[in-house]
Amino acid sequence: MVQIGVDVGGTFTDVVCLDAGGHVHIAKVPTTPRHIVDGILEGARKVLEVAGLRPADVTRFIHSTTIATNAILEHKGAACALLTTEGFEDILEIGRQKRWTMYDLNVDAQTPVFLAPRRLRVGIPERVDVDGTVRKPLDEAALISTVRSLVEQYSIEAVAVSFLFSFANPVNERRARDLVRANFPRLAVSISSDVDPVFREYERTCLTCFDAYVRPGVGTYIHELTGALREAGITCGLNVMQSRGGITSAAIASEKPASMLLSGPAAGVVGACYVGALSGYRNLITIDIGGTSCDVALVREGKPMISREGRIGSFPLRMSMVDVQTIGAGGGSLVSRDASGGVHVGPESAGSEPGPICYRRGGVVPTVTDASLVLGYLNPNYFAGGRFALDRDASSEAIGRLARQLGLSTEMMAAGIHRIINERMANEMRLVSIKRGHDPRHFALTALGGAGPVHGGRLSALLSIPTMIVPDTPGVLCAFGLLVSSIEHEQTRTVGARTREVEPSHITNLFAELDAICAERMQRDARGAAAARQHFIDIRYAGQSFELEIPVSTQLSHDVLQAAEAEFHKLHRQIFGYDRPDSATEIINLRTVHTLELTASKPIAAVNANGNLAGALKESRPVYFDEFGKFRDARIYDRRRLPIGEQIRGPAIIEQLDTTTVLYPGQVAELDAVGNLIVTIGKDA
Repeated sequence: MVQIGVDVGGTFTDVVCLDAGGHVHIAKVPTTPRHIVDGILEGARKVLEVAGLRPADVTRFIHSTTIATNAILEHKGAACALLTTEGFEDILEIGRQKRWTMYDLNVDAQTPVFLAPRRLRVGIPERVDVDGTVRKPLDEAALISTVRSLVEQYSIEAVAVSFLFSFANPVNERRARDLVRANFPRLAVSISSDVDPVFREYERTCLTCFDAYVRPGVGTYIHELTGALREAGITCGLNVMQSRGGITSAAIASEKPASMLLSGPAAGVVGACYVGALSGYRNLITIDIGGTSCDVALVREGKPMISREGRIGSFPLRMSMVDVQTIGAGGGSLVSRDASGGVHVGPESAGSEPGPICYRRGGVVPTVTDASLVLGYLNPNYFAGGRFALDRDASSEAIGRLARQLGLSTEMMAAGIHRIINERMANEMRLVSIKRGHDPRHFALTALGGAGPVHGGRLSALLSIPTMIVPDTPGVLCAFGLLVSSIEHEQTRTVGARTREVEPSHITNLFAELDAICAERMQRDARGAAAARQHFIDIRYAGQSFELEIPVSTQLSHDVLQAAEAEFHKLHRQIFGYDRPDSATEIINLRTVHTLELTASKPIAAVNANGNLAGALKESRPVYFDEFGKFRDARIYDRRRLPIGEQIRGPAIIEQLDTTTVLYPGQVAELDAVGNLIVTIGKDA
């Protein structure tokens, strides 16, 4: 198989090609925000040229996209109406009692009312009871009349349908969907029993509205990209990454566009799991630092942590996703001063246009990348493998102006910018580790993204993490992660029953229904290939407001359910510090996941078995480290010429096409047999 993975970032579009022999080829091109497809096609053309392949050779094309996420964050989705059960039109606006900014007296609305303003939220006569009994059939005439009025008055493009208790019986919602499609074929329609058939009305309504809001835009984008690839000679079809970390065909993903909302960060974590396992590390903290954002995640026993409750902006996003925490901190983060004279780094970013000052594309505000260049961490003549020449003098002049306002030297100002951004990222790492009961000293840090290895050594030292892993291609690991991902499908259903009272046969039958849905989708994706199945149940103490996921055997019995209950008590104590074994528990949701591994030929890292350090040494140049308080000559090495097993002691710089690794004083790096750079963090680093 010849596979291409494409990850579109805020600054660069990363493209990785895995050829039939397992060799990895990479390309990095500027993102084209005005027309994303152009950057994707240019990246694909370049990587095929590097690999010596033709478009017709490609057998799988996989893409992680931010098109849905950006539509929500920028409020640029479709004109969307929400149809609810009559009397419940304001669920979306009332939301929950919890507020993210509790003490802000001027707090803005933290419910996504922009998805469907009040004039576009209409109640429809119908009612399903909590046990699934249809108390009032759908008023079909009222529904058709309502939608026609919304189309004529407000030119809506999409409809979200979220009826009360539809997770218990979706008959009214499905009929509503069929009526909308039959009478208004140009309207996109999403129903909650397809998007999120789980209880809690506000969260279910939110996700259904998100799905409808992005559905037209995602559909147009997928259609355009598929057509452009076909015209370019890549006819294998398009696959996309889902938020949970598995891939599926674009056609299936388009049936539930919300599943792609956080696909980009998920791919990076999947790639980190793969490369970490190659070197024997299964407990990881991953940090992906790009041009715009910093994504942090935790991996235990080789598996990414999966979250069921996330956020996009300040809005709830209830879906299975790789648990990635994101902040606005990256190489393009802008440096500014507030009215009191304080210095801020991010969250605003220069992006790819105009980019940092050193890119010479019109940027005028200094960024973290400019500071890295001034400190000597980046080579102005070898950025992105020498394809971009950086203007160090322009960066130095801009940072110097800011430094003089504060009475500092230029290098002290640049070092201060790094300290600020490093502390912000370290705090985010503490949130995914220490705050959740995990000691970071028992994990290895995996540095991803173009800027990850620049900052990773310092971040490891700040959290006393003993080891840092720099993969063979860290700058494009999100794109690489697409190539080692599995096809995956998931289904969830609410049950609501006491653990010790429910009959295992009832749970088994419900799992069988969920398995049948996943199997049908896997058949469409993999054409009969056998997939692994996993079953999970969400358990809570009776009356609690949250649940914990517990894996169970596919062969259920009373003993299996009792064992799951015991595991719940244990997990509850680990996370929250207490358990109550004598209290009754409830099974709230069932979840089934079908997975099919795809990687036919394992990627082979480019390692130099016969080299030596002298041959890898490129030069020395002045580099600024806080430990010295001045510039000091550091040895500069070419990663592609490093030998296996020989130690490199910091301070030193290791350069490669897609990133730069900074070895701070006291740190030691060694290339292992699988091509990962293993950095040991000294106590005095």
